[in-house]
Amino acid sequence: MELEGYRGELLAHCYRMVGSVDEAEDLVQETLLRAWRAADRYDAEKASVRTWLHRIATNVCLTALEGRARRPLPSGLGAAGDDPYAPLTPSPEVPWLQPFPDARLGDPADAVQQRAGLRLAFVAALQLLPARQRAALVLREVLQLSAAEVAQALDSSVASVNSSLQRARATLSAAGPVLDELHEPAAADERAVVERYLKAFEAADVPGLTRLLAEDVELEMPPVNLWLAGRDHYAEFLRRVFQMRGTGWRLRSVRANGGPALAAYTPSGAHSIQVFAVRDGLIRSCVTFVDPGLFRLFA
Repeated sequence: MELEGYRGELLAHCYRMVGSVDEAEDLVQETLLRAWRAADRYDAEKASVRTWLHRIATNVCLTALEGRARRPLPSGLGAAGDDPYAPLTPSPEVPWLQPFPDARLGDPADAVQQRAGLRLAFVAALQLLPARQRAALVLREVLQLSAAEVAQALDSSVASVNSSLQRARATLSAAGPVLDELHEPAAADERAVVERYLKAFEAADVPGLTRLLAEDVELEMPPVNLWLAGRDHYAEFLRRVFQMRGTGWRLRSVRANGGPALAAYTPSGAHSIQVFAVRDGLIRSCVTFVDPGLFRLFA
């Protein structure tokens, strides 16, 4: 039985569940090992290989999540700040959400479907759910399994699954319109907007950068518990960045969480992975992961 071809989508599935690419890689390894050991018991009449593997992966993730703290973004920990000059003190004790490199999805033919449930805002909202509600929602809404298949995967009933889904959708609706964008493909102009942002950033052109921002833009910077809202605050923070770090930045385009992202380098080396949300030709949010260790995930 060929299982390796499912690695990319299993990695995305485990990432949605646990919020960490590093942890997801370990969970995929455990999933494939369990599948290999149980291969002689697989019944093609009961489920496709894909559904069978996702059932195994889901249960591996549920075990891993027992007693585990959720992985947030700064916006999930409190009210937005209004001080662009607040101390930039890291909080390494927080198990921060990580970005997902699209290149790890594997087969390009499947990548479009897999990106649908990878938007950073959606994955962050998933972390608000209890583990079994999270699993039910991902299996039903992202992988689009039937309610009966989800019930089988969770050793539950269809009625219980539907109840979990109702509660999960209510929680996510309260967190924002993340479900509305779940199956919405990336807009063609997203990359163009971020490319203009790249050029303006390399030029340290704060007015040019500001013109690309929506009025209610949000900026987050894990592992610093920083969350700024509003174009003026964002622009003032950019001025602070260039004052602190100087000019001479170089940025490289990558893809993360189903959309455009940038790998940012100061003259002294790797600095951050910046993940953007773009709508109506303007940047609505930027999550800047200041962790050079993440660069290895993006090769």
